Amino acid sequence: MHHLFDHRQHIDEPSSRRDYQRYLARRLGPMIHGLMLVATLVYLVAVVASSFLQQPPLPWWLRATPLIPLWLVARSTRRLCAPESLGMLTLLFVALLEFGINLNNAGYLHRQTMILPGLLLPVVSSVIWLRRQDFITGMLVCALGPLPMLLVGNSDRVQIIQYLVYMAIAITLAAVLRTFMSRTLYEQFRLERRLREQASTDGLTGLLLRNRFLQLSRLALSDIRHRQLPACVLYLDVDHFKTLNDDFGHDAGDAVLVSLADTLRVQTRPGDLIGRIGGEEFAMLLPGLNLAQASQRAEQVRLAVHAIARPDGQLGVSIGLVECGPDAEAIELLLIRADLAMRQAKSAGRDRVVSTVH
Repeated sequence: MHHLFDHRQHIDEPSSRRDYQRYLARRLGPMIHGLMLVATLVYLVAVVASSFLQQPPLPWWLRATPLIPLWLVARSTRRLCAPESLGMLTLLFVALLEFGINLNNAGYLHRQTMILPGLLLPVVSSVIWLRRQDFITGMLVCALGPLPMLLVGNSDRVQIIQYLVYMAIAITLAAVLRTFMSRTLYEQFRLERRLREQASTDGLTGLLLRNRFLQLSRLALSDIRHRQLPACVLYLDVDHFKTLNDDFGHDAGDAVLVSLADTLRVQTRPGDLIGRIGGEEFAMLLPGLNLAQASQRAEQVRLAVHAIARPDGQLGVSIGLVECGPDAEAIELLLIRADLAMRQAKSAGRDRVVSTVH
């Protein structure tokens, strides 16, 4: 059954793990908030009911004191999507609830009959733990919480052993429930991520589609201008691509495009954006580079492309280069200018870089 508990075997990368935890926080956050409010209300009902039915030794107002921190913790989880904070608040809430259960049953001679809420808590809370360490800590709190009622009361050894057995069964059931729920959510997370990637990336090359490239470029340019940094745009077009498709078929053309996309990825830095604008045309946004620096990068890209073989010889690209002007040009206008510079490179003989000044 080990594979049942190995639902995170494909998210060992730190970035993927963080994305998955944030996804869980967004999905489970409202449910955790609702369960906390319900638990707070149930505790209030238990305090009121015990006051009328059992005549507890402690006054009602003392037994009701955990209600305030329980409500405050539940209220603070509303719209909270940070996994770490949500996990800490959940642990705090369960600890407060265990304290309240002990307080509500303080003074009884036969406390072994009052531990049912403590046995139910692991199962009820099995769905609210976002991280594995939170689940382990939470189960420890659930297991140790009712012990004061047993150890201080008139419970004998047999009753304590019975409690430990029942608690072990409850925690095991909680682990199974959490595992299957986590597996379901993880498969949904993978599906949603795959759908987002398919909507944002080109199916052949894996690069950004035009609309996604434009969207991310707008955000990047806004940040660049706020930080008063330079930026440049490259526009690349494969030379004689139509001839390649006509003479050797579209499979050969697709293979060249895939190799070109791989080469472009190798040439990029973190923060650079690459998109397939259409057909054999590609665009790159280079944040933080001025025109001279971007010209060197463009030349490196052009030479690196020569290593890609095509059936009729060496692959070449024509590259247009523009620098972002100080007047907050939109990415669409930058692409138009870079496209014009690329066409000048075509007219000048292809396989070269042409840059234009704003």
